[in-house]
Amino acid sequence: MESLAAYFHIDRWPPHPDLLFWIALILLAGALLGDLVQRMLRLPRIIGYCAVGLLVATFGKGLGDGLLLGTDRLIVDLALALLLFELGSRVSLRWLRNNPHLLLTSVLESLLGFWAIFATLSWFGFPPKAALAGSALLGVSAAAVIGRVATELKTAGQVTERMLVLSALNTLYAVLLLKLVSGWLHLDQQGDWIQGVALPLYTFAGSLGMAALLAAAVAVVLRRFELRDENTVLLLLGLVLLSVTAARLLGLSTLLVPLLAGVLLRNTSERPCIWPRHFGTAGGVLVLMLFVIAGAAWSFSALGAGVALAAAALLARWLVRSAVLVGLAHFSGISLRQGAGLALTSWPISATSLVLLAELRLSHPVLAQDLTPVVLSAIALMALPGPALVQAGLWIAREYRTEKNR
Repeated sequence: MESLAAYFHIDRWPPHPDLLFWIALILLAGALLGDLVQRMLRLPRIIGYCAVGLLVATFGKGLGDGLLLGTDRLIVDLALALLLFELGSRVSLRWLRNNPHLLLTSVLESLLGFWAIFATLSWFGFPPKAALAGSALLGVSAAAVIGRVATELKTAGQVTERMLVLSALNTLYAVLLLKLVSGWLHLDQQGDWIQGVALPLYTFAGSLGMAALLAAAVAVVLRRFELRDENTVLLLLGLVLLSVTAARLLGLSTLLVPLLAGVLLRNTSERPCIWPRHFGTAGGVLVLMLFVIAGAAWSFSALGAGVALAAAALLARWLVRSAVLVGLAHFSGISLRQGAGLALTSWPISATSLVLLAELRLSHPVLAQDLTPVVLSAIALMALPGPALVQAGLWIAREYRTEKNR
């Protein structure tokens, strides 16, 4: 065979597939399985994407210890940027101002969710700093899952809008909490007050400034170009990706920049923006790869070390958040049934936690090492049921119907 390969100028035998081959294979498997899940089970396609990632990790080819490096981190950052930008553009500050109970609901359900995780981790023996960092990693909503499921199912209504707004605000709280914890750790370990205080301020102020530039640039594009034109979609995609890469170079939050840009654009623009789905085919590819990577971010060793604690933390988080969402449902303008559906959509976590974990591993690797098995186990536990829970919550709220019931 080697002589035959040499005759046909095949460089190596047996052949060794490169990165492009595996990416193409993953795209093919994800697209086929996602379509099968949607057609046969009437479930969101991203369950199929995550299933491919779980299968990859089962054969030991996943992220293993959950460390996002190189191509993996780039894909996750870019895909999340697109989804968070779209999510942020659904947040109406006027609605929050006119409905203060909704803002109160957001603050309470997030803070009590963080507290529930903190109490659970502390009960299992984690020191206060690790438990507080873990509350941010495990308490952040699965904004990408929520936004993607709502888009795919084309749902609309009070629960859908609340779900999107609450997940966007929760992401903001979690990022700020983790930065405050990081500043506290710098202060405690190095006694540097300047760095301890300046780090969170720089992250938030810098991310807000970058977001304002992105929002202004997108607003100019929307005024001068036709959104339905393919070239305009590519231009918007390029602006979002450029802002994320700039945020990475400057040490800003790749989560806050697109999210805040979407919020600023929505609340400074004269007319709402209806975005092309995932900003075109390239964005769709990134979204598929995002959920494959999230599904592959586990290992058997991580599950063995952290699955019980992850399950306990997720359950505690969901119970307290559900109590708030159902308890304040009437005051914020929805029924108890809608509040129960909204509570169910708040359960999943996904790739956002993975990005926060990657950032913690860069700044405080020792602390992150203790939390890694728990976070990876939580993401693995919610990889498949998470999107289904969001769909079920929307069904309970009567904002989604299967094809047979429509």
